[in-house]
Amino acid sequence: MGRRLKKRGVKPDLIASSPALRALTTAQLLADEIGYQREDIIVDERLYASSSDTLLAIICAIGDHVDSVMLFGHNPEFTDLAHRLSSEVMDMPTCAVAEFLFEAEAWADVGKVGPAKVKLDAPKK
Repeated sequence: MGRRLKKRGVKPDLIASSPALRALTTAQLLADEIGYQREDIIVDERLYASSSDTLLAIICAIGDHVDSVMLFGHNPEFTDLAHRLSSEVMDMPTCAVAEFLFEAEAWADVGKVGPAKVKLDAPKK
């Protein structure tokens, strides 16, 4: 997945990960692939065993100086959030990447307005 994102020029301003070994390792490997510094990854306990409400609250609290963010966490919470943001996303298999483009003034608007663009990619696609 990292190679696919690199090929498309994806490089988020912020990467945040659950502290769980599998999620954090995936975040680190993907960061290496796209040229994001591992030491800049934010480990956020709230991304582990959370809910779609908590995940949305995390997103809404992101500072407006950040244009793009990538979160690493766990199902079923991430699938629930992705589906909540867009009915186009029904399932997120392991290591899937759901990308949402919002034309919003602030991160606090995410969830209140629908995404302008949605893309779902998975390793087996």
